[in-house]
Amino acid sequence: HHAQPPGQAEEEHEGDPKDWKFTLPKGNPVRGRRVFVRFECYACHEVNGERFRVQDPLGRELSHMGQQHSAEFIAESILNPSAFIDPEPRFRGPDGSSRMPSFNDLLTVQELVDLVAFIKGLKPPPTPAAPARAPSDAGHKH
Repeated sequence: HHAQPPGQAEEEHEGDPKDWKFTLPKGNPVRGRRVFVRFECYACHEVNGERFRVQDPLGRELSHMGQQHSAEFIAESILNPSAFIDPEPRFRGPDGSSRMPSFNDLLTVQELVDLVAFIKGLKPPPTPAAPARAPSDAGHKH
C-alpha cells in the first residue's frame, strides 16, 4: 500500500466527486466596484441607489441580483451570458444569444471574483416609508 500524495483521495474516482459543486472564492467588493466602472458595466446595467450614468439599459437592473442569485450564477452570467438568458426579448440578440458582450479576453479571474463580490453586496435602496400619520384622537376624552 502506497502513501497517497497530499490532497489525493484514497480511491480513484471516475468523474467529479459526489456532491461536488464549483464555488467561487470570496472577492473584494471595493475592487469589484472599480472593475464595474472600468469595464463600463453601467452602460447597460442600472444599479438602483448608485449614480452611474446608464446609457442604454439593455441589461438587468443589478441592485436585487446579489440577494436573488448565488455568486456562481452571477459569475456564469458574466463569463457565459448565453448559458441562461432572461425570457424577456430585449435581452436576446437577433441570433437568440445574449446581447451581453464577452469580456473573457479582458477580465482576469481575480477581477471576475471581485466583480461578483461587488454585485453580491448590492442591495436595493430602501423603499420610501409611508408618511407618518398623526395619532387618531378617536375615543380621546377631555
